[in-house]
Amino acid sequence: MATGIIGTGSYLPPTVIDNNELAKLVKTDDEWIREHTGIVERHIATDETTSYMATEAAKAAIKNADLDPKKIDLIIVATLSAERATPSMSCIVQDKIGAVNATCFDLNAACSGFVYALQTADAYIQTGLAKTALIIGAETLSKLVDWKDRSTCILFADGAGAAIVTDKEHGILSSITHSDGSKGMSLKCKDRSTRNFLVRKQEDKHYIQMIGPDIFKFAVRRVPACIDLLLQRAGVSKEDVTYYVLHQANARIVASVSKKMEIPIEKFPMNIEHCGNTSSASIPILLDEMNRSGMLKEGDKVVICGFGGGLTWGAQLIEW
Repeated sequence: MATGIIGTGSYLPPTVIDNNELAKLVKTDDEWIREHTGIVERHIATDETTSYMATEAAKAAIKNADLDPKKIDLIIVATLSAERATPSMSCIVQDKIGAVNATCFDLNAACSGFVYALQTADAYIQTGLAKTALIIGAETLSKLVDWKDRSTCILFADGAGAAIVTDKEHGILSSITHSDGSKGMSLKCKDRSTRNFLVRKQEDKHYIQMIGPDIFKFAVRRVPACIDLLLQRAGVSKEDVTYYVLHQANARIVASVSKKMEIPIEKFPMNIEHCGNTSSASIPILLDEMNRSGMLKEGDKVVICGFGGGLTWGAQLIEW
């Protein structure tokens, strides 16, 4: 038996901001953003919280899987933008969906979060600690963005995606994750500073900061190597893969990976045009779009690959 996906779901805030709206906030224009990122519009939360979006995506995945929430043994939420330090987003989701038998925790692997969560759920299932898991990527990145910083505000957006996984005949064939903390400051966001009765300082406003060229070079170098190793371990050729579902960081990164690996760009579905970069949520949102549109057929081999802050990266080869 393998750990396979039996249901998907997603949630995007209804408020949509296009490039022309951003051009009113920062020196840029629609043509520049499209050319450098592939993004036309993005969804931005207003009243929605990370846990709310995670819950809505979870409900959609549960419905898609036709599953009783009481049968969920494990809930993992991947996020770097929780609205609370405690309780965890996963515990909040558990309460909202009635998954009373689930063990819950969050993890932070930034844009690789969904891949890390899927690998963790697979470990639980393969060792018998769980039979069915709900994994979610959810982000409210708009609250971490400096809307006067063109290098970041044009990229990041909000949303959540979810998947139900369980032991079944077809599923994960190979899985890889990696980290390189020595390069972590290329993409960073500081949390609250130490401030107590011994240390008194004015609280700074901390936003996402990114050295774009470093992240681009990292992704274009690491992603092809990661996928090559993934396929090698599974004994599967790159031609046998139906789709390569990459983290939607930047359309130019996806195109560069396609070119470097000599794989047709048609095998790299993208939704960054209307979703922007939603970090840990981008892969499950795209998977849900593909699933609901009928793109994914039983027996298809699908590679998912995440990469980003940490620095972290990883991938899974899944037989649908």
